[in-house]
Amino acid sequence: ARLAESGGGLVQPGGSLRLACTASGFTFSLYSMAWFRRAPERELLAAISANGDTTYYADSVKGRFSISRDNGLNTIYLQMDNLEEQDTGLYFCAKSGGPMYSLAHYSYDAWGQGTQVTVSS
Repeated sequence: ARLAESGGGLVQPGGSLRLACTASGFTFSLYSMAWFRRAPERELLAAISANGDTTYYADSVKGRFSISRDNGLNTIYLQMDNLEEQDTGLYFCAKSGGPMYSLAHYSYDAWGQGTQVTVSS
C-alpha cells in the first residue's frame, strides 16, 4: 500500500487549505482511512469509513475540518477552514485494517510521508 499526501503549505490564521491523499497498491474502497497530525505528538484528527457514510472528528478540529473520499479516484481529502496557529504540524493519512475506522493508532497499517501545514501571520 502506498499513500501520498499533497496540499500543505503556509497559511494565515483564519485561512483554509485542502489536503489530498492518493492511495495505490490496495483496493481503496474496502478500507477506512484517516488523517493524523504530528505536532509533535501524533493525533488522530478525522476518519472516514470505507463507503464514506460514517466520519469521526477530534474535538480539536470539529466544526472546522471536513474529511471526504472519492473511491473512484482512490483519494481522501481534508478540508481545513478557520485554521489556527495550533493547527501547525505534519499532516499524514493512514489506511486502517478494515472498512470501519478505529480510534486506536495501531489499527492503521499504512502511512504516508506527510505534508507540512504551517499557520502563521
